[in-house]
Amino acid sequence: MIKIIPAIEKQLEAVKDELQGVHDYPIGELISIIQEVGFECDFCARCCTRQFNGHVFLLNEDAIRMKQIDNNCMEPAPYFELCDQQGRFYVSGYALKAKKDGSCIFLNENKRCKIYDQRPTICSLYPYMLHREPDENGNVDWRQISGLNQHGCYHTEISDEEASEIADQIKSYEAGYLSQLIDFFKKAEEHFNKNKLKHVQGVYDREMRKFNKGAEITVFVYYNGEFIEHKFKGPE
Repeated sequence: MIKIIPAIEKQLEAVKDELQGVHDYPIGELISIIQEVGFECDFCARCCTRQFNGHVFLLNEDAIRMKQIDNNCMEPAPYFELCDQQGRFYVSGYALKAKKDGSCIFLNENKRCKIYDQRPTICSLYPYMLHREPDENGNVDWRQISGLNQHGCYHTEISDEEASEIADQIKSYEAGYLSQLIDFFKKAEEHFNKNKLKHVQGVYDREMRKFNKGAEITVFVYYNGEFIEHKFKGPE
């Protein structure tokens, strides 16, 4: 029997609630938003930079594909979910690496993706999304578009068929991401129980301060149902 770990269970229940919310979100409303926004890429490549877009999180199937393309193109995703009392971090997946200028490792000198036909799922859906987050006033609500009016072209006509297909893909991606997160927390709870570990926020904060100053840390990345250990050095 797996012992319940409150710090993990709290996050696990929140993710389950978010997943149910994604399933329940009206598909017609999402289709309407997609058509109203009418986003069209103008090849500015801003979304392919960390400065504008943070990081590219990889679903497990994406990570498998990226590893086949380039075994050295991934790193532990940021915003680690857990840290044990020994100062080792745990994260739910990989992210694509970036070059020194912050652009994606697969972005070429002409601002084109070198693996466009095999790009990660989130790249093919961007800027569309479906998750809850707080606004500037702290009110939590659904967000469906990233970087609105900051890049690309808008009010392009999108057919009902195309908008419906995009909406289905968005829901599928978000459900896949949240399901991976649920599996991660379940595996972490099993691992923590087996090895007599616990999540300690104070240790997390201390080790993150060191990491952000360039120190090397240990990160266990959830991949293919297992934890893969990495030594990961912070930004200098």
